Amino acid sequence: MSDSATPLPAPEEPHAPGHATKAGTFSLMLGAMGVVFGDIGTSPLYALRQTVLATKAGFDNHIAVMGSLSMIFWALMIVVTLKYVVIIMRADNNGEGGTLALAAMAHRSPRLSRWLKATIGVGAIAGLALFYGDGMLTPAISVLSAVEGMEVETPAFAPFVVPITLAILVGLFMLQSSGTARVGKLFGPVMLLWFAALTYFGFTSLIQNPGILAAVNPIYAFELFRLEPWVAFVSLGSVVLAVTGCEALYADMGHFGKRPIQYAWFLVALPALLLNYFGQGAALLRNPDQAKAAFFSSVPHWAHMPMVILATMAAVIASQAVITGVFSMTQQAVQLGQLPRMEIRHTSATHYGQIYVPRMNLYLAIGVVLIVLIFKNSGALAAAYGIAVTGVMVIDTFNVALVANRQWLWRTSWVVLLFGALGLIDLLFLGANSLKIPEGGWLPLVAAATIFLIMDTWRRGRRVHMEKVRSESLPLNLFLERADKSTQRVSGWGVFLSSRSDVVPGALLHNLRHNKILHERIVLATVVVEDRPIVPARERIEVEKLGKGFYAVKVHCGFFEMPDIPQAMEDARRFGLSVDLETATFFLGRETLMRANTSELSRWRGWLYRNLVGNALDPARFYQLPPGRVVELGTQVFI
Repeated sequence: MSDSATPLPAPEEPHAPGHATKAGTFSLMLGAMGVVFGDIGTSPLYALRQTVLATKAGFDNHIAVMGSLSMIFWALMIVVTLKYVVIIMRADNNGEGGTLALAAMAHRSPRLSRWLKATIGVGAIAGLALFYGDGMLTPAISVLSAVEGMEVETPAFAPFVVPITLAILVGLFMLQSSGTARVGKLFGPVMLLWFAALTYFGFTSLIQNPGILAAVNPIYAFELFRLEPWVAFVSLGSVVLAVTGCEALYADMGHFGKRPIQYAWFLVALPALLLNYFGQGAALLRNPDQAKAAFFSSVPHWAHMPMVILATMAAVIASQAVITGVFSMTQQAVQLGQLPRMEIRHTSATHYGQIYVPRMNLYLAIGVVLIVLIFKNSGALAAAYGIAVTGVMVIDTFNVALVANRQWLWRTSWVVLLFGALGLIDLLFLGANSLKIPEGGWLPLVAAATIFLIMDTWRRGRRVHMEKVRSESLPLNLFLERADKSTQRVSGWGVFLSSRSDVVPGALLHNLRHNKILHERIVLATVVVEDRPIVPARERIEVEKLGKGFYAVKVHCGFFEMPDIPQAMEDARRFGLSVDLETATFFLGRETLMRANTSELSRWRGWLYRNLVGNALDPARFYQLPPGRVVELGTQVFI
């Protein structure tokens, strides 16, 4: 910067306006019911069924049921309750949770080696890719499992299961563009009714065989491993179905708060799930031949069809929660530079988190429909389900162990002992699910690998691209020294967007080269995405007076936020920079990427990166620039 560069004084932080009364804990708990627990709340439809069928390969019905229940009980207590609800939910990144938020928090830990930081970064991308793979499977298996309940009523319904499932799922994806605000109001009460039904039918079945409660004793699980270790190990691949959705407990912490989610888990979700699983187990002890319909075996005949309808509603809610999660994670990935710019629409004027990503909605819909057509029933689909979830669990355990040791200052010996044990459980689940790769587990892995490849290529390409631009750019301080020499200045404001704050934007140089003019007042705007979810209003804008009519504005935003350049210019008025947005012209550089003779990127990566850039959302729309006041100046860049 030139010597004349002086920061403009920041104004005093204005008093926060009066806030509306916060919703009570009960209201937040009710909301969490419909969003947070949709996935794990519908696991009773298939988790015990698949586990018992797997253990029956080596044991009689009584031992298979008791051992399966014991494993599911302790999986819920250790993996979900201890690890996620008690420990990992302590790791809030400014109140937000999720794989990316936890990775960003772990990355800020002190005394990390370059290798550890690189591992965290790669793990974050892998976790996001696995989350997308899981996002295609959850709607398919949830809705399929619910609709299959019609077959329990009569086999004549069997031919209609897949068509009805596809109709429900296609309709759900078509509704995404209109937002979920109205439907969302029903989510909490419906899921509360669902958990009440799980509790009632589970309890009424359990009291007929109260001896099933002995399965709480872990000795039944250990006996499976002692007598038939291979069969027991294979069955872990089905046990993990009972804990799918545990990531949602953490990821949605920013929407509902830690306490409401924890209260809802301990007071409603966990008791309902346990009672229903034990009720199913009691029914299977009475009717061993009902293993393939474990969930509906504990439901009286008169309630079969009402439960099919309620289960389908709960499955739709679980699917909606996953779809919304995919949209949210996509927004974060775009902001953090892991994916190309995409159109992100806000579907509610009052709830910021309600967004719609058209491109991801289309890809997800195609993937879900193909999965239903390929697997056709939830039993076959269960073979593909779980491996993505366990991969994310391993990554989360690694990251939270770093946070506990480096930020919470837990003793290293305790960290190694506790998280080593939790990590071993995760690896056992991952290993057991790896056995299902030939049967269908390859599907989420292929999806995750494809997404990982795209994100890795985008990151590498952006790095090469930015270095290319930097090497061909003029340093800003040198430009400012010559800014007034034989250059005509015209009245008005010119706002130039730049990816770097230390070089002259290419659009400015092209405008000067071709039009031979400079605006009287010029703003060089740079968007800086922080590794935290939300940036407070007082830290959002930096304004620096560079002299000769030039101003540098840094717009800070979190990875949960979308940049809004016109709004940032309005906010800059508090710093004394009054940009007339009605007459200002916004300049963008439009780059056409060409294949270079030699490149740091391989030929296929270069081809992929150029196509990703070509299909990225137009920056004018992404940064919410006024359409009638944007000038784009093109150039060629060889990559």
